[in-house]
Parts: sequence; C-alpha cells; structure tokens
Amino acid sequence: MSSKRILLSESEMPKAWYNLQADLPEPVPPPLHPATNQPIGPADLEPIFARALIAQEVSQERWIDIPDDILRVYAIWRPAPLVRATNLEKALGTPARIYFKDESHSPAGSHKPNTAVAQAYYNKQEGTHQLTTETGAGQWGTALAFACSQFGIKCKVYMVKISYQQKPYRRSMMHVWGGEVTPSPSEETNAGRSILAADPDCPGSLGMAISEAVEAAVTSGNAKYTLGSVLNHVMLHQTIIGLEAEKQMKIAEDYPDVVIGCVGGGSNFAGLAFPFLRHKIAGKDIRFVAAEPQSCPSMSRGQYRYDYGDTVKMTPLLKMHTLGHSFVPAGIHAGGLRYHGMAPMVSLAAKLGLIEAAAFHQLECFEAAKLFAETEGTIPAPETSHAIRAAVVEALKCKQTGEEKCILFNFSGHGLCDLGSYDRYFAGELEDFAYPIDRIQAALAELPVLE
Repeated sequence: MSSKRILLSESEMPKAWYNLQADLPEPVPPPLHPATNQPIGPADLEPIFARALIAQEVSQERWIDIPDDILRVYAIWRPAPLVRATNLEKALGTPARIYFKDESHSPAGSHKPNTAVAQAYYNKQEGTHQLTTETGAGQWGTALAFACSQFGIKCKVYMVKISYQQKPYRRSMMHVWGGEVTPSPSEETNAGRSILAADPDCPGSLGMAISEAVEAAVTSGNAKYTLGSVLNHVMLHQTIIGLEAEKQMKIAEDYPDVVIGCVGGGSNFAGLAFPFLRHKIAGKDIRFVAAEPQSCPSMSRGQYRYDYGDTVKMTPLLKMHTLGHSFVPAGIHAGGLRYHGMAPMVSLAAKLGLIEAAAFHQLECFEAAKLFAETEGTIPAPETSHAIRAAVVEALKCKQTGEEKCILFNFSGHGLCDLGSYDRYFAGELEDFAYPIDRIQAALAELPVLE
C-alpha cells in the first residue's frame, strides 16, 4: 500500500521562497500613487510597510532566503503534510488521483501564518511596536495575532462586522494571542465614521476594514500596516506551500495535471500554484484553477484595471481583476473570499492565460465540504470548500472521460471556528447569491479612468 500521508522532515523544509516575478513573461504593472496616479516609489510606502517587505515587493530575484528566526517559528507546524485523498476518490468513483496540501495544522488553522510570521519578523527587526490589519473571516487576524505574540509586537485588527458577528471564536483566538479586535466599520477612525454616516447598518467589507487599518497605522506612533493577501511579498511568503508540495509529489512519484486553490485576494492559491507555474511557463502542460464565490467573482466578472485596494481610496492603485473598490459583497460565510480585487500577480497570470477562474455557489461548496469531512475527516473552512468543489468537478470530469489525471488542491484551512456556518447550512438557512450584474456595473463605473 502506498502512503496516504507524505511527510517531510524539518530539515527538508525549503530554505528560500520562490518569486514568480523573476519568470513571468511580462512585468507586473507598478502600483500608482492615489494622489498623483504616477508609479509609486519605495519611499512612498515606508510610512505603511517595513522596508524589508517593500524590497521584497519589488524584487526580481528568483529566490529569497528565509531567515533562521522565521524557520524556527515555521517549525512549530511545518513542513505540512501532503495527503492522498483516497477515500474521496472512492466516494466519487473517479479514476483521478486527488492530493491535497494540508495547511490546517498551523496554530491559526490555515495557511495565513506563513506570511504573518514573516511580516511580524521584519517589522520587529526594524523596531515596529504595533501592527494594524484587517481581517474578513478572521483567519488572517488570528494568524497575525499569533505571529505578533512570537515576536513581542502589539496587534490591532479591524474585523469585517458581518464576520465579527458570525465568527466569535476567531475573535477569541485573537484575544488569546494578545490581539485587540474592533468590528469594522467602526467609530475609531475617520474612514469608519464616514462609512457609518452614510450607512449605519453597513455589514462591512475588506475594503472598508483596510481603510481603517491603514489610517490607524499612519496616525499611530511607531505602527505599521500588514496585509494578509494581494501584495507581491505576501504571495512570495506563501510559496513555501508549493515548494514543499513539489518535494512531496516527487516522493509520491506523481505530478499534478491540475492545481487548484480558492481565491479571495489570492494568497493560498499563489502559495501552492506559483512554484508549479514556473514549470508551465517553461513549457510543462499543467492547468491552474482559481476557485472563487459567485457572490464575489472578481476574476470571472470583474475587469482587469487599476483600482484602489480599499473603499475610501487611501491605498495605492493596483492593476488587478476588480469588481470596484465600492463593491460591497453579500454576507456569505466564506468571509475570506469577500474581497473586491485579486492579487496583481494572480491577475496578470490570468490575463496571460496561465490560469483560469471558476466561480461556485456556496451551497454546492458546503455540499463538497460535507463530503470531504465524511471521507477525509477534517472539516473544511467555508473558503477552502471552494477549492474542494473545484477538485470534485475535475474528478467527476475524469469519471466521465476515464482519464486518470492527477489533481492537487490546497486545503487552506479547517472550519472548526466556522461551525455556525454549517449549522445554518443544515438548517436550510443559507442560499446561493449571484451578484446582480447591474450592481457590479455600478461599482465598476466608479473605477478610475487611467488607461
């Protein structure tokens, strides 16, 4: 019998991150200054980000060494297992071979600490006393609170209000690690107060929470802002996932025909996909599927345009697939996927035809999550269920065609803090929501005209 779980020793953990910017056929368009619409320089970002992270953001180096202090924290849970989903294969009756990279073993229960630890480390090296951030479902907030606790930094989190209400145990986790959590939009910032003045019952969005977190960083003493997805350096840190998976697939004597990840801002998808994507760029035949919600389909129904990363237009403009910075998504339970834009590197890869998007409704994703939990044991996060649904779709295609393809997806996090979502699913209280095209068009109409 071949091994179900393929493990690496701690000594086999990758010692450098992979930077896709070195191999993309064309450069990622530069961020633009929100006031001038001109390309932004590193000095413009220093009030917000650590200098080392700014350097990584623009680096064209293919490999960037991982500092020993980061590797020591990674070793709490890394290397992460690669698992052959044999029980799921059997339940589906598919000839496909399905593997998943299990990122649920981290302290926060998801892939997010891979970059949170790195960002906390570099900020600590530069003397930062507090980090501010936003969080949707709470995965990123918990990851940053954990990372800050490892390096002795204060953590302030603005959590999207609907998720703050839906996911109380994520709040509890942040508090255990010393984080301070505020539902967003709030009365603490000018951005929050302006949003509430226009809509007192606003459920919040990641764009709004970003506005508050950025404002808090630039108006507080010795504080910096951190982002859990979208930016190039975040994609970079997450590539440890795919680099480990490459080693593990070699041990399994197999190789993926299809690589899948769920996408909100793009970080867990990039983390698994980018190391394999360099081989596609070099000519290898691999498909990459980015699974997103029908209620927030930035890649499927958005436009590839320059847009602000936040609602009140404080952040630099990024060239990305976007639904518009004023887009307010429905309160689906995959809170980590409710972002109006997509990472510039993921967006460029899609524009170049290197990856494809697939949008799914939340009910079919919960159905896939239930099947996964029944067959493979772990309860998936609602975000992760989108990747599982995409893998199921690919496996069922193989059942129809008889093809014995190898499918690899990122199991980006467990759902043990999302059981209220499952309760609502079983009670029949969840419904599918495809965003009305007129509301998407209204948000897109507010995009800056720069091209």
